[in-house]
Amino acid sequence: MFQPIHTASPSLRNWLIVVAGMIFFMIVLGALTRLTESGLSMVEWKPVTGVLPPMSDAAWQAELQKYLSSPQGRLVNRDFTVAQFQQIFWLEFTHRLWGRLIGLVFALPLAWFWLRGQIPSALKPRLLALLVLGGLQGVLGWAMVASGLVDRPSVSHYRLAAHLILAVALYAYTVWLILELGDPGRRRDDPKTARKAGALIGFVLVVMTFGAFMAGLRAGSAHNTFPTMSGYWIPPGMFDLQPWWINFFENGTTIQFIHRWLAKLLVLGVLALLIRARRTETYIAAAMALVQMSLGIATILTGVDIILASMHQAGAVLLLTTLIVVRHRALPSRSRPLSAMVGG
Repeated sequence: MFQPIHTASPSLRNWLIVVAGMIFFMIVLGALTRLTESGLSMVEWKPVTGVLPPMSDAAWQAELQKYLSSPQGRLVNRDFTVAQFQQIFWLEFTHRLWGRLIGLVFALPLAWFWLRGQIPSALKPRLLALLVLGGLQGVLGWAMVASGLVDRPSVSHYRLAAHLILAVALYAYTVWLILELGDPGRRRDDPKTARKAGALIGFVLVVMTFGAFMAGLRAGSAHNTFPTMSGYWIPPGMFDLQPWWINFFENGTTIQFIHRWLAKLLVLGVLALLIRARRTETYIAAAMALVQMSLGIATILTGVDIILASMHQAGAVLLLTTLIVVRHRALPSRSRPLSAMVGG
């Protein structure tokens, strides 16, 4: 017999709120790890045994030597001391350890709720999907790091973008389930608003993808003026690479240009959504869009300040959250498939 998801135990929802908060923190921690160039400090992947850091001076020296044999160690930080190495090691170690902790916080309560029969049947495949995608995220994270351990001191910006977007998708998936487990009385049947919010959710992901490309190519520091790019509305060098279409994916100037203008269009889209549906959640989304744009401008003007850039990534996730809430509340109260979150 069909059991509406929102009738599940409140403890299920509280558990997922904790998981979503941990994923959000993981995304911000990932930004700090990337911006401090700490991600390549650990050159081995030990998903089961790598839960303890080096415990002696000899172990630290051995870990440093492994790092110095990597492209980043050989070409960028060849004179690193143990103390300098520890500064970047701890961020990456914490990042990986936090990922393992998220897995435990998700998997153990999942098993507990499942065995006690507290998970509605409609929710079970969604939670299993989260579990599988979470495991794949760990594999993708190592694939990203491995791309920077071969012949260059940086990771593939394509893999970086994939790693970020999958993390954001996991977070968005979890937030949607939290909303599904909430009070259905706050929802209304407003298909036009739902479609517009869904389109904006997809658009946010596109903007974030180009933001990840910028980060991977270190393109944020190429032009540090606003509203122009070093005095140009259309800067030179946008099509220096051949074939011409590769500039949209590998030319830092072109990618920053695209990211800037897509972000402006996104803000206009959210403001248009507010004009169409003046509700508490759309006001919050519009305010967050303006805050996010301000953080982006500040990041550019400061030459990609680490704290501001991390706040900018966090702001993108918060903006996405507000749009998910807008879409969810514009749907009818009967539970719909998660695939309805983005789309018509």
